[in-house]
Amino acid sequence: MSIWTRISEALALVGDSIGGFLAKLAAKRVTAPEKSLGFTIGMIALGAKMAKADGVVTHDEVAAFKQVFHVPQAELAAVARVFNLAKQDVTGYDSYARQIARLFHAKAATLESVLDGLFHIAKADGAIHPAELHYLENVAALFGFGAHDFARIKARHVSAGPDDPYVILDVDRKMDLAAIKLRYRKLVRDNHPDKHIAAGVPAEMVILATSRLARINAAYEQILKEHQL
Repeated sequence: MSIWTRISEALALVGDSIGGFLAKLAAKRVTAPEKSLGFTIGMIALGAKMAKADGVVTHDEVAAFKQVFHVPQAELAAVARVFNLAKQDVTGYDSYARQIARLFHAKAATLESVLDGLFHIAKADGAIHPAELHYLENVAALFGFGAHDFARIKARHVSAGPDDPYVILDVDRKMDLAAIKLRYRKLVRDNHPDKHIAAGVPAEMVILATSRLARINAAYEQILKEHQL
């Protein structure tokens, strides 16, 4: 049984209420499969709100949403159902975000995966609208990430200048290369796709961890080049 079919069945048990399902999970000790369901439903719900943040849902944003999830053609109807439920739900995105934050540990790498997915959707049309950036910052805060953390996550998606690789690795430009290398190795361990699956990220979403690891590697390579000059 695919995760998309399980999502449809899970929502049917709570009367098609996304908020009700997330609240039910957040209120109890959940197993890895349940976390996977909660992560995916929460991601779809926040993705739907994200696509509406600038007032327009573009074809590029919808395509990006499908790309993040790698949804098989046969399962698109199940995902579209959740997406439309979230768009129609009067529940605000802040409620969804709080419930997802309760489901996982505050500032967990799993929650960073949610933000990475939302950034991917936001920039799908070639630019991140100020309303979308405000939305992302608010969601990050509800997840327990401060301004410093948000800047680090944002740097993986939006270039802000020559300090980007240092921001991505969360290191100071004045640090020696040995210390930076230690930090880099820790990030590689923490962001290995297998670790994300164990934390509750479904296999369909491992692309986010893989993409994040690629950005970390690229940032480290850029810093190495600077030190060789």
